[in-house]
Amino acid sequence: MLDALADIGRSARTGGYRRDAWSPADLELREWFRQEAGRRGLDLDEDRNGNLWAWWRPLRSPNLPGVVTGSHLDSVRDGGAFDGPLGVASAFLAVDLLRERGVEPERPLGVVCFSDEEGARFGVPCVGSRLLTGALDPDRARRLTDDEGDTLAEVLERAGRRPGDLGADPETLAGVGVFVELHIEQGRALSEPVGVAEAIWPHGRWRFDFHGEANHAGTTALADRDDPMLAYARAVLAARAAAERHDALATFGKVRVEPGSANAVPSRVTAWLDARGADEERVRRLVAELAADGAEAVEVACESWTPEVVFDRSLRDRVAAAVASTVDAAALGSTGPADPEAAGPGRSMSTAGCSGSAGVAAVPTGAGHDAGVLAVAGVPSAMLFVRNPTGVSHSPREFAESADCHAGVVALAAVLEDLCRA
Repeated sequence: MLDALADIGRSARTGGYRRDAWSPADLELREWFRQEAGRRGLDLDEDRNGNLWAWWRPLRSPNLPGVVTGSHLDSVRDGGAFDGPLGVASAFLAVDLLRERGVEPERPLGVVCFSDEEGARFGVPCVGSRLLTGALDPDRARRLTDDEGDTLAEVLERAGRRPGDLGADPETLAGVGVFVELHIEQGRALSEPVGVAEAIWPHGRWRFDFHGEANHAGTTALADRDDPMLAYARAVLAARAAAERHDALATFGKVRVEPGSANAVPSRVTAWLDARGADEERVRRLVAELAADGAEAVEVACESWTPEVVFDRSLRDRVAAAVASTVDAAALGSTGPADPEAAGPGRSMSTAGCSGSAGVAAVPTGAGHDAGVLAVAGVPSAMLFVRNPTGVSHSPREFAESADCHAGVVALAAVLEDLCRA
């Protein structure tokens, strides 16, 4: 199934994927989702926020709150092949596996594709799930702009959607009794093929606006320049130092320079900071220090914030027990990643192979997910991780072994079978 998506939105130059929300590539992926749902005879719905739902509804209890699994299909720019699509493909394959076994769910079973999870185009992550749960104001969402200056409202209209419909959708949300998201692990905390998520670190995005005065690069004396690029450069170094002091993570990953001419001193630099940590206090203290360092030269605005998510222990234990009962014990005890030089941030968050419920590894993560948004909204949620031997994510080097992916499908099917008992 992933091979069928391999060429959609792929850059010939970098080998990575560019699947911005509502771009031609994203629309093609959404059509693929529709076709896969149709191939399985699932009932397809698109909610008011563009999230896609494919339902297997049992005749005896079609209106009970359902068990939902899935992920997203959009990507960061020059991202990898597994982040998001692995969870969607695995969801469909888990349905296939249950049907092959003759399982008849006692509750509706849904496969979801959330829209704009990465936030690569409009700057805010998890737009689809945040709108669904009411965590994102629809007026603000409609005003979000991309690099071309197009608003989300304009983009949705061109895609044949109605931006006026955006907003909290309690009816759709009420149909989700429990949500389980399978995802490639985005660090190297797992030594087993499959693990469960323990928690998601608090994290946010902040926009920093550095102000200066445009001038000629070839005629303006250094002493006469008001160059905001210098303040930005200092902020980049200060962010790294602050992250080390607070044992957190901080990254300026996107920057826009105005007027953007090679022969002009900039008038303004806008940069976006991503900051994450094991607790909220250290993240907010880090950002406050950076804002104070800039003094009057910088304006700081929080564009998104996700509090710490600690997944429900009882649900996590139930998920782990289902995984342990189905995944081959020898596989769960297999050796860890073969590339010790490729450690990602997740390596520092947990001891590889840490023991969780039923002997299945339970690991925290610094990566945000739709599962976290739903959990904050009160939906019982859990996550399965598939091992990533490179530890690399948001990059073409992102990778998972086929055997581990298959183990993930088997584990997910076991979890769904257990949860779909009324």
